Amino acid sequence: MRISRHFSQLWEKRNPTAGHLGTYFFFALLRLVLVFVPQLGYIHPDEFFQSVEVMTGDHFRLEHTRTWEFNNSMPVRSITLPWMLMRVPWSFYEFLALYVRDWWQVELINSYAFLVFPRLIYTLISYSNDWCLYRICRLYGLRHEIRLLALGSSWVLLVFGTRTFSNTLELAMCSWLLCLVAECMLKTNTIVYKKEYLEEKYDKAASISERVKIWKLKNSLPAHNLQHLFAMSSICVAGVFNRPTFLLFGAPMVFFWLLRGMGTRSVSFRDFNLRIGLFCLCALPALLLFIFCDSLYYKHLTVGELHMLQVGIDNFVFTPWNFIKYNLDPSHTATHGVHPCYVHLLVNVPMLFNILGLTALVAFAQLLLRFFCAEYQLLPRFQSIVSLMSGAIFVPLFFLSLINHQEPRFLLPLTFPLLLLHAPKLITGFSATYPFQTQHPMLRWLYDNVLCSRASAPHLLRIWYVCNVVFTVFFGFIHQAGIFPLAQRMAHVVATKPMATHVHLLTSHTYSLPLHLVNVPSSRELHFNPQTHQRYRRPRDFYLYEYGGLPMKSLLDKVKLIAGNCELKRNGATRLRYKMYLAIPAPLSDELHEALQRSNASSYLHFELLSVLYPHLSTEAFPRLRGRHPCDVDAPHWSHDDLRGTCDVEQPPTLSFAYLSRQFSSFVHQFGLALYEIDVRRKQTRALTHTIDVNTTPLPESTA
Repeated sequence: MRISRHFSQLWEKRNPTAGHLGTYFFFALLRLVLVFVPQLGYIHPDEFFQSVEVMTGDHFRLEHTRTWEFNNSMPVRSITLPWMLMRVPWSFYEFLALYVRDWWQVELINSYAFLVFPRLIYTLISYSNDWCLYRICRLYGLRHEIRLLALGSSWVLLVFGTRTFSNTLELAMCSWLLCLVAECMLKTNTIVYKKEYLEEKYDKAASISERVKIWKLKNSLPAHNLQHLFAMSSICVAGVFNRPTFLLFGAPMVFFWLLRGMGTRSVSFRDFNLRIGLFCLCALPALLLFIFCDSLYYKHLTVGELHMLQVGIDNFVFTPWNFIKYNLDPSHTATHGVHPCYVHLLVNVPMLFNILGLTALVAFAQLLLRFFCAEYQLLPRFQSIVSLMSGAIFVPLFFLSLINHQEPRFLLPLTFPLLLLHAPKLITGFSATYPFQTQHPMLRWLYDNVLCSRASAPHLLRIWYVCNVVFTVFFGFIHQAGIFPLAQRMAHVVATKPMATHVHLLTSHTYSLPLHLVNVPSSRELHFNPQTHQRYRRPRDFYLYEYGGLPMKSLLDKVKLIAGNCELKRNGATRLRYKMYLAIPAPLSDELHEALQRSNASSYLHFELLSVLYPHLSTEAFPRLRGRHPCDVDAPHWSHDDLRGTCDVEQPPTLSFAYLSRQFSSFVHQFGLALYEIDVRRKQTRALTHTIDVNTTPLPESTA
């Protein structure tokens, strides 16, 4: 009893900051664990199609989709950073996999590796955000424990930080740049203060020996004017080539770096202009490197032209300019979705940062109110860490809100400055002191019941945890989460299919399937046979048809058309066999049944439900409260189905526990991706082939 009382006393006297730091390390480890689990959630197609799909497909000579952004005539994506971050590590990984295969007969090159290995690289880069935050806190004497805890537990780092988005790299580069600028600002302010103090002492010195001593002390002060110049300029170039929107995030940071010490006797406009000139000069090596690598990759520049010195301005490609030209046209951005100008402010910021996002917006509104009320003494000093972080948040937020296409991931670089400024509110509450300049009963009630530390501090950290857990589970494990299991299933089908057999996969109401995850050798590349030492080209045997949000009746017409073409080839001279699959969200199974019944296609098309891949949620096809259990919507049951979610052979529904549990089970099981195998009943093949004229109806183009 005495020992337990002793431990309870120690627990009550524990340092809360140590608990915050321990919780941070738990989330930091969790971030790495979530890479290997792995997270099956599919946030956005750009996670794959802006880097991994092209790099992995090129390196392993796999079938892959090369989007319009990598068009050789006008590329808008720089290839230099993805090449360094993926092609080079893939080379080492492939070398390791070769020896593991020979020694232990374990295959490391598979769909799981294609998903996890690039994510591991980006996750390791994401830890630099944590280091930069800790570095700034130590420099400025800020509490780093709660800030690291907020950063580590944020779903932005747990989900986006482990994904292969270009925005994830943009977040890291903004953190690096902010850390360097903050360090330079502190060093300049310290040295300028010491220099002016010594100059004042020098003027007041009474003897020559005292003046000489002060003069030596002043000359011994370290240089600060051009600190971290080359590193900052290189980061800016890399950031712009990664995503040209980095101009909006980096501009206020560079401006604060240029403005260091201005307004003092030691720093003049001459120093300001010198910094600008040398900054541009130091950016040239990185600029030339990116332009040269991109020009070689996109074949605007060849080795032969370099050898013959036949090089002109048209031989170089500048991808950021192509990106800006494309996005300056509102009609181009509108094709990706049109959003009102307030979406970033009122939707995306609260979604990404929940309670701290709202706190940041309110704090900035309070700063604007004080500025317009001429309460300048209450505003932060311009050359301070608060002004730097506020500028890094709201300057890019303003300009990004002017673009008509707005997605949450575009705001990822705001994570670092926003959490550095406002994370302590999670334990201190909204306001430790009365924030208003005037006394009013309503304002006093608002402060006492909402804003003060006693009222708000106990709840904010809980709200932060709950919101981040919800978003991590939803986007990390539920949203479009059936795509990767589908790719693994198709990889197994292709690997085990008989020879001279084509595999056709149709998808609808889902995100695009990354072809490299199917692990199919490319039919466009030359492959090398190490046994015969000959090069050969593989015939194409996997076809992907993606129909987006196509209505079910039109989708069924596509199925009949493709099946008809496959039957003609099967019955033709080539005798080409095939397998056909359809993947749709489980809530659409009843629509598929209804479309089959209305078109009478079930008389010659047999749909067999192979499996339902859980979990999966498509926002294009939400589960229905009275929808069918997807396993009930199968060929053997369709003849008895009355299209209302029950069968004729069942008892009429009554409000009972059994009925409610069945409806609940049906609702839960709709969170899946239904995979059907489509067979043609051979006895009625002629009825199918009469529906299509091979001479007039071509086979639909695949997106593969």
